[in-house]
Amino acid sequence: MTHFKATEAGPAGWWARAIAHPYLLLTLAPLFWGGNMVAAKLAIGAVTPFTLLTARFVGALLLVAPFAWPHLRRDWPALKRSAGWLFLYGALGFAAFNACLYAAATYTTAINSSIEQASIPVFVLLGNFLFFKVRGTPLQLLGLLLTIVGVMLVATHGDLEAIAGFRFNVGDLLVLLACLIYAGYALTLKYRPRVHWLSFLGATMLGAVLGALFFLVTLGGGLGSLRELASTSPLGWAIIGYVAFFPSLLSQLFFAQGVTIIGPNRASLFNNLIPVFGTVLSVLVLGEALEPYHLLAAVVVVIGIVLAEFAARRHAG
Repeated sequence: MTHFKATEAGPAGWWARAIAHPYLLLTLAPLFWGGNMVAAKLAIGAVTPFTLLTARFVGALLLVAPFAWPHLRRDWPALKRSAGWLFLYGALGFAAFNACLYAAATYTTAINSSIEQASIPVFVLLGNFLFFKVRGTPLQLLGLLLTIVGVMLVATHGDLEAIAGFRFNVGDLLVLLACLIYAGYALTLKYRPRVHWLSFLGATMLGAVLGALFFLVTLGGGLGSLRELASTSPLGWAIIGYVAFFPSLLSQLFFAQGVTIIGPNRASLFNNLIPVFGTVLSVLVLGEALEPYHLLAAVVVVIGIVLAEFAARRHAG
C-alpha cells in the first residue's frame, strides 16, 4: 500500500494530509458503507434493485480500472491461479450481499437493516468454529449471545415471541441472508492471493459485475431492463453515483490505508460503526422512526460486540 506524504501544498497536499490520518479514514469508511442501505431505500421508485446493483458495479469497475491496471498486469500470474476465488469474492461478497440488501429495502426499514448487519461478526465467529475449529472464549460466547439477542429484537420488531411463529419480515430475512453471505466471504479471505490491494479490488469488481448481471438476468427482468437507465431521474443517477463511488471505492481505499497505518486488528474495530452510522443516517435522511426496541437492541448489540472484540484481542495477546 502506498503511503502519502503530508507536506505538499495545494489540493494534492490537502488530500495527502487527509489520507495520512488513520482514524479519519477508518471513520469515513463505515460512514459510506452505512449510507449504502439508505441509498437503497432512496432508490425505491427511482431505480429497480438489480438495475442499481448492475449499474453500481459497472460504474465502480470503470472508475477503478485505470488505477488498478498497472497492478493487474504485474500481478497477473497470481491472479490467474486464484481466478475462481476472485470470482467468488466478487460475485458473492460484493454482488450477492448487495443484491439481498437492495431487494430487502422494499420490505424493511434502513434502521433494521443497519442494526441487523451487526450479525456479521457473529456469523464469522460461528463459521470459524464450525469450519476451522477456532474455539471462542466464554467472554466471546457471551458477546455472541448478546449480539444475537439484539439482532433478533430488531428482526422481530421487538416481539421475540415471533420466533416461534416464524413471522419474520421477508426484508429482515434477506438482510440476515446478506450477512451470512458476507461472513462466508470474510472467512474465505484467508485464501486470497497475495497481490496489491488495487489488483484484488479490480479483479473482484469484475466478479461483482458478472454476479450482478446474473442476478439481473435471472431475477431482475433481463438485460432489457437496463433500458430504464435512459429515463432515470437525476435522483436515480445520484444514487447510482453514490453507491459506485463512495461505498464501492472510497471506503475500500480508506479502509485499506487505515489497515496499513494501524494494522488489521485495530482497524477492524471501526467496522462496528457501520450499524451506528446506518441507523443515524436512516433517521436524518429518510426520517425513519427510532423505536424503543431499536435503542434496546443497539445497546445489547454494542455490548455484545465490545465483549467479543475485547475477548478476541486479549486471547490473541
